[in-house]
Amino acid sequence: MSTATRSTATSPSTSSSAAPSTQPRSSRKWLALTVLALAQFLVVLDASIVNIALPVLGDKLHMTTAALAWVITAYVLAFGGLLLLGGRLADRYGHRRVFLIGVAGFIGASALAGFSVSSGMLLTARAVQGVSAALLAPAALALLTHLFPDSGERTKALGVWGGVAGIGSAAGVLLGGVLTAALGWQSVFFVNVPIGLLVLIAIPFLITPDVAGARTKLDMPGAATITGALVAAVGALSAVDQVGFVHPLTIGLAVAAVVLGVAFIVIERRTAEPLVPLSVFRNRNLSVGNIVMLLVGAAMVALFFALSVYMQAVLGYDALTTGLTQLPLAGALVVVAGLAPALIGRLGTKATLVGSLVVLAAGLVWLSFAPSDATFVGQLLGPSLLIGIGMGGAFVTTTQLSVDGVEGGESGLAGGLVNTSQQIGGALGLAVLSTVATVRTEALAHAGAAAPVALTGGFSWLFLGAAGIALAGAVVASFSAGDRR
Repeated sequence: MSTATRSTATSPSTSSSAAPSTQPRSSRKWLALTVLALAQFLVVLDASIVNIALPVLGDKLHMTTAALAWVITAYVLAFGGLLLLGGRLADRYGHRRVFLIGVAGFIGASALAGFSVSSGMLLTARAVQGVSAALLAPAALALLTHLFPDSGERTKALGVWGGVAGIGSAAGVLLGGVLTAALGWQSVFFVNVPIGLLVLIAIPFLITPDVAGARTKLDMPGAATITGALVAAVGALSAVDQVGFVHPLTIGLAVAAVVLGVAFIVIERRTAEPLVPLSVFRNRNLSVGNIVMLLVGAAMVALFFALSVYMQAVLGYDALTTGLTQLPLAGALVVVAGLAPALIGRLGTKATLVGSLVVLAAGLVWLSFAPSDATFVGQLLGPSLLIGIGMGGAFVTTTQLSVDGVEGGESGLAGGLVNTSQQIGGALGLAVLSTVATVRTEALAHAGAAAPVALTGGFSWLFLGAAGIALAGAVVASFSAGDRR
């Protein structure tokens, strides 16, 4: 790590209960990383795998369209709203301990969802899944930073991490279609149980317990206000897609998010032991990395949503075919995520990230030209590969920036921040870009365009909007601190 980057590190935290040990956390750290990555895969996968099963699920449980939307929203609200608190709890009570609690909760909630016989039971299970994910995700990233204190090895480990995050998003559509068709809607939840049990059993044998540190008072006012602000913000963005921008529910949640956010900042400035020390944002790489992750999340979630609908509603693909056509994108992402550490070593973090985002934007622009009668090989394969290449490089380098220079006592907080940025960005991107697509589609329909042509025109604007967001991320990334080589 360069001197310039080191200088941006946050001040030592006296509130951590999980200070990193001087002894290695694992003698088999790459195997431990593999198991941690499995847990991260489940968290990311669960945000998308349920989508394909929704129609069947709604029919079996007699759920309305509005209720089905809450199957997704209940998970996202709990996950996005509690990530910062989850990260700080991991710093205070121990990263391994909080991680295992999160995994156990996720397993139990997944089983409950699979056995659901009513909408209320399912929505409760989804909310508990989100709470559990908010505990395990930042703790897992903190464990990674402790397992790989060497900057070179950490970059390679983050390459695996970024690849897993991208694969989870892309694989959700494929696995959702396969499992729902072969085993029923319950299988999209039950699949989490054996994988989660493997993680729960293996981690205690692979990673040493956390070293006890100073116990201090948890900032409950700060925890309450930031959790409320994030829940309100995610809720407002989710409401946009369901009831529109000017609906009283959307406006009320947005106002609540702003008021609670301001209250949180005031509390954190005045308390002696803040939940989120504002000094952490003096780390330029962390701040830039989180802004870029927000933008990447916005482009990514909107992209996968639009691709799924475009392929099924316009091109007439079934759920399984839709998932299979995203394999080239996922494959390119995996390959580039594996090569990203070498690129960072040769070009530096900043150049790799900016280049990745430009490639991602180029792929999205290319995709925007796909017609309503597109063939996969002729009009979709090329842009899919470019998007996978850009996304693979962007995920790894953005995560790298977001934990760069963060001390061990605040690694859980850094993990919570970067995951929060991705979740908020995804909700924001989906709300804004889906509205843009709807406006364009309705305008074309009123002008007399056929339904497939009108839908394609709307998605074209969505892809262009996502490309603009990716380019904005490249501009922000150029302001990061000195390159790591």
